[in-house]
Amino acid sequence: MHDITTRRQALTLLAQGRSMLSVSREMGIAHATIRYWRAHPEPKRSPGCIRCQDSPELPNSPSGYAYLLGLYLGDGCISSYRRGVHGLRIACGNTWPGLMDECEAAMRAVRPEGRVFRVPQQGCHSVTSLWKHWPCLFPQHGPGPKHHRKIELADWQHEILNDHRWPLVRGLIHSDGSRFTNWTTRTVAGQTKRYEYPRYMFTNASTDIMGIMTTTLDSLGVQWRHTDKRNISIARRDSVALMDRHVGPKY
Repeated sequence: MHDITTRRQALTLLAQGRSMLSVSREMGIAHATIRYWRAHPEPKRSPGCIRCQDSPELPNSPSGYAYLLGLYLGDGCISSYRRGVHGLRIACGNTWPGLMDECEAAMRAVRPEGRVFRVPQQGCHSVTSLWKHWPCLFPQHGPGPKHHRKIELADWQHEILNDHRWPLVRGLIHSDGSRFTNWTTRTVAGQTKRYEYPRYMFTNASTDIMGIMTTTLDSLGVQWRHTDKRNISIARRDSVALMDRHVGPKY
């Protein structure tokens, strides 16, 4: 592996009219390397962090980011590894292979140059991607469980969610929510009849994350109610229809 100074020295000799063969012999560098340097004067650089640079940018694929944010707030975490590398991990139950596919697609959309892999665990897979700058894209990262610390969205995250609220709700439901069929009975004209109706539930121990969910639902016109401090229910017919149109069940 040659440093940038060596590369530039070789390019300077070539610019003076020297042949690739003579530069190769003088510097003791393979002829193929000299040829590659001539075709590619600047080394490839791995993309940096869009949030760390002087003029921060919003993540690639705002919709994919909003969905991934919902998954992270629900069943995600960021772990620290050696040399400053962090792993974004989303736990996806084996019951819903489609969820793993969507999670992986969202990670690739947000960081196209990164690798995504699945780590098998008991009853689930952790869809994982390694990068030094995941905490920059998810400033909610911190020590300990999310329900033991303050969780609030940054201004630039609100900017994304102004136009991509449904993907956030979809990610939250797909991580910590469910859609199922409820039923009840009523006596009509002396006969007991069974009535079934679909319902969405969302469960989270963090009051901050619960607040992000309910505030977003309010802004989208979805009616909900608390069943207890950790659970909300969406059961009104028009609200369920709205959720079915934009969220849908896990698969």
